[in-house]
Formats: sequence, C-alpha cells, structure tokens
Amino acid sequence: MATLVEHQGQQNGSKDVDEEACMYAIHLVGMTVLPMTLRAAIELGVFEHIQAAGPDSYLTAEDLAARLGTSNPLAPAMIERILRLLTSYSVLNFTDTVDGEGRTVRSYCTTHVCKFLASNQDGVSMAPIVLMNTDKVLMESWYHIKDAVTNGGVPFNIAHGMNAFEYYGKDPNFNQVFNEGMKNHSVIIMKNILERYKGFEEVNVLIDVGGGIGGNISMIIAKYPHIRGINFDLPHVISVAPPFQGVEHVSGNMFESIPIGDTIFIKWILHDWSDEYCLKLLKICAKSLPDNGKVIVVEYILPDAPLATLEAKNIFNLDMIMFANNLGGKERTMNEFKKLAMLSGFSCLKALLVMPIFGSWNSSNSKLEVP
Repeated sequence: MATLVEHQGQQNGSKDVDEEACMYAIHLVGMTVLPMTLRAAIELGVFEHIQAAGPDSYLTAEDLAARLGTSNPLAPAMIERILRLLTSYSVLNFTDTVDGEGRTVRSYCTTHVCKFLASNQDGVSMAPIVLMNTDKVLMESWYHIKDAVTNGGVPFNIAHGMNAFEYYGKDPNFNQVFNEGMKNHSVIIMKNILERYKGFEEVNVLIDVGGGIGGNISMIIAKYPHIRGINFDLPHVISVAPPFQGVEHVSGNMFESIPIGDTIFIKWILHDWSDEYCLKLLKICAKSLPDNGKVIVVEYILPDAPLATLEAKNIFNLDMIMFANNLGGKERTMNEFKKLAMLSGFSCLKALLVMPIFGSWNSSNSKLEVP
C-alpha cells in the first residue's frame, strides 16, 4: 500500500500532467493567432525595417511606428503587442534597457528565422508564402473541410464553385499572390538543390512542367547555360511570365502533351493531383523522353508514421493544404513514389535528400535504386 506521502506525490504528478495537457489544449485553440499576426507583421514591413537598420540593430515599437509613418497615436502600443507575440515564438529577440528617467525601454532585433522572412540577397523570402496561405481565397477552403468529409468534394471547389487552377485564371489579383508565393519559395529551395544535385550537368533540353513564371528554370539555366530551357505552364501563367535568358515560355495543358526534351523537371506538381492524374502525367512525360531521358521530381516525402518532429509537422501541414485545395492532392511516402514511378514506366528511381526530398526518375532500363 502506498504511503500518504507517496499517494500525494502520485496525485501531484497527475495534476501536473493534466495542467500541462490543459495548457497545450489552450495553445492549440489559439493557433490561428500566430499566422495572422505574422501576416500583419509582414504587411507592416516589420522584418524589413528591422533588417534595414543593420546587423545587430535593435528597434523599439516607437522606432517602427515612426518608420511606418502612421499618424495613429496608438500604433506603438499595437506594434509592441505584435512584437511581443513574435518574440515568444523566437521569431524576434529583445533586450531591455533603462533610460535616463529610470523607465524600462524594450527593443527588438532579428533572429536567424527572420532571414527567411525578410528579403535576402536574392530579393526573396518566405513572406509571400505567408501572404498566400493566409489570403482570404485560400482561407475560405478551411471552412468546408467538414462538408468535404461528410458529403464529398474538394473544400476549395465548394467554397469557390470551381477548382483552384480555374480560379487562379479568373482572379488576376490572387494569381499574382500565388505566383509571387511560389516564385519566392522556389528560389530559396532551388538554391539548395543546385548546390547539392549534379544531375543537370549532362542535360541538353530541359522542360520545366508546371514551371510557373519561370523562376526554377531560370536559376538552372543561369548555372548551366549550355541547357536549352523550356518553361511550360497554363496560358494564364505564361501570359505574365517575364523573359529569361536561355528560356522559352510555352503554354499548354500537361495532361494533353508536353514539349520534347531529354530531361523533364517537375517541382511540387505531383502533390497537387491524385494517383490517377499523376500516372497520366508521368506516362505523358515518358512519351516525351528518349530512352535515356529522365524526370527530375522535387517533392516533400511524407513520413510513414505520424511523428511529432518539426520536419514531420511541416509536411503534414502541407498535406492538409493539398487536401483543402486540390482534388486528390496529397503528400506521398517514398514507397508511394516508387509505385508511381514503376507503374508509369520508369524503371529507376534515385532519391536525394535536401530541404525537401527530390529524386531523379530515369526512363532507362536500369533497376530501381534508392541510395
């Protein structure tokens, strides 16, 4: 039999667990606050202003309000609350000093995270992705998850009466938001890919299928100028694509035909579609390639188990975004990608881990390899 002291200790332990669980539940129900506050900070230019102040510079809420040029006398207090929340999530850092009148003055500086939220040397950041994901157009999809589960359908389609790709072509404002988001994210990821992957060295003609406004292929061609690049996407996307040296913009439907080349590049396209459509696309790719050609696929790899790591959570978040906005869209495990590769006629799959994971699917007769 447990003693009174032991029994009390067990009760206290149980109480601590309950309190911790309660605090976590409270945190979960308030999780909409962070992304919307992050959006506000980006729209206000908080990260850009702090970064522009110089390395190791600290700004107060009053400093930021002055830089915004607002006439609202309450702006400094409002900005302080934004900064305080972001600091609690380690997005910013702070220091307290005492002024000549004995008052505590709090000022803020950037952290390593901020270098991804303010424009870098390439003029890009992840801020446009925040603006895209929190835009009213995409946010509306989340209100229809229950409808999709109970009655079928795609949340985005239920919300807007058409699929996402049709909608982007009819809403030029959101089309610009989407293109900017994808362009900025792509540049960050492509730098990692180009540093680690050497599979472009022997490519002659590269087709970027679903290449958006050409950000991916322009970076590839800049490093490998011997390649002839073709950026292939829907007409409403190509219509706003800027010119790039060595890149030809071609419009069309990837489910009907794809320009001919010796290598096809597909980044973050397969996760938009069901297995049926992925197989259809990959079989069309196979027909457009010579026997020794290859498809380079860039995708996140879904963990086999629901892990609680930050990396896994990021991928599960993205999987839910696919669920909310695309018919059959989903993230896939490595085994699921192997199955798609084999069923569509590719006899070799090689995988290389960078920030996302991306593999080279070869249309040769070599066997399946996953190093």
